[in-house]
Amino acid sequence: MVTNGPLDDLCINTIRFLSIDAVEKAKSGHPGTPMGAAPMAYILWDRFLKHNPTDPEWSDRDRFVLSCGHASMLLYSLLHLTGYDLTLDDIKSFRQWGSRTPGHPEYRVTPGVEATTGPLGQGFGNAVGMAIAERWLAQHYNRPGHEIVNHYTYAIVSDGDLQEGASSEAASLAGTLQL
Repeated sequence: MVTNGPLDDLCINTIRFLSIDAVEKAKSGHPGTPMGAAPMAYILWDRFLKHNPTDPEWSDRDRFVLSCGHASMLLYSLLHLTGYDLTLDDIKSFRQWGSRTPGHPEYRVTPGVEATTGPLGQGFGNAVGMAIAERWLAQHYNRPGHEIVNHYTYAIVSDGDLQEGASSEAASLAGTLQL
């Protein structure tokens, strides 16, 4: 992963250790994906993802789906560190009953979470559906010189996600539609 130096490395390590600390405090969770995927997630969120932490429902935001929902602390760390309404106390309550940081991301529970994920492959299918919706909206509302729908969907999909039949079907559909 190409970074621009010490500041990028510090940001990536902050994501990693915030995730590890929350998993350790909860005595439950999955630290592997947040450790391994932190560099790619950081680069995506810092340099490519179009989003607004003060308006998580902004209609033309890019969508990010963490298909491997068991790695939810990666997403919660990104949301917290980029200014979404997710406090350090919320992070400290990771995987606790009634918290805003459940063991798997839940849409409408945590600001900035785009899809409820948990069953492997479910998030990938959701992301393909979002991309289909984006294309439809762009085709129906964009006009030459007036592009109002120009967002994208990004997903982190694990090897376990890709072993599920639903992922094969979603990938086939995405390829057929050239998403």
